[in-house]
Amino acid sequence: MKDYLYQCTTQVDAHLESALPAVQGPAEQLFAAMRYSVFNGGKRIRPALCFAAASAIGKSNTVTTVAVAAALEMIHAYSLIHDDLPAMDDDDLRRGKPTCHIQFDEATAILAGDALQSLAFQQLSELREVSADTALQLVSMLSRHSGCSGMVTGQAIDLAATGKRLDLDELKNMHAHKTGALIEASVLMGAVATEAGTEMQLEALSEFSRAIGLAFQIQDDILDVESSTEQLGKQQGSDITNGKSTYTSILGLQQARSQAAELYQHSLDCLEPFAERAQALRSIANFIINRAY
Repeated sequence: MKDYLYQCTTQVDAHLESALPAVQGPAEQLFAAMRYSVFNGGKRIRPALCFAAASAIGKSNTVTTVAVAAALEMIHAYSLIHDDLPAMDDDDLRRGKPTCHIQFDEATAILAGDALQSLAFQQLSELREVSADTALQLVSMLSRHSGCSGMVTGQAIDLAATGKRLDLDELKNMHAHKTGALIEASVLMGAVATEAGTEMQLEALSEFSRAIGLAFQIQDDILDVESSTEQLGKQQGSDITNGKSTYTSILGLQQARSQAAELYQHSLDCLEPFAERAQALRSIANFIINRAY
């Protein structure tokens, strides 16, 4: 798994290096903040899911897949910059380093997030090795999953719920949008970019991504209880401190683990039609459920 993540990271980082503006000119600080936030040690799980989904379909176009994966990572980086802002989660640490607004300033962090978001869509609009219809479909998918039908709505629900006691269904709905939507986009966009997937394959991959996306968030909540600030790279126990409902606070630690394990098994079941072609997706799912950070 480490080798696979390294291969994905190497390819995506090379594309990001060329796509991001050089740190120079009158907007030098903005460009520095963008690079700081993108190249700060992320696991590149979403790009890896994009590559793995393309492999599951069995017809990956490396140039297109790398560009799509880079667009997903830009959206992820923008979301973390904005989530960390004082008006949102007000976090000082991200991956063991000062958050963007701490390292630079709040205004620069807001602009860096805005710039990364628009640059992500530019990557998709400039795809040349897929049809115009496919490129448009990819733009539409990323818009829906990252915007008011997905990730942004999840963050809004999260902010509105701070200090309130959510029930389990409300919590699942929040994280299906906040965390799960971009994970689902990563899988589906990787598949769609091959221009070879069937409707049945896309449905199976969608079901897989929803299960593992929820498991990802449950594991995050478990780690927020069990791991240290040093291991997490961010403040341990911050959800409890901020009065947020979590899977561990609602279900308890042991039942949260059981729920994550059930979702993990369901995600594997969804991949059976792909046989060995889905081995990379299985490995990523295993990493998600067993990670310590």
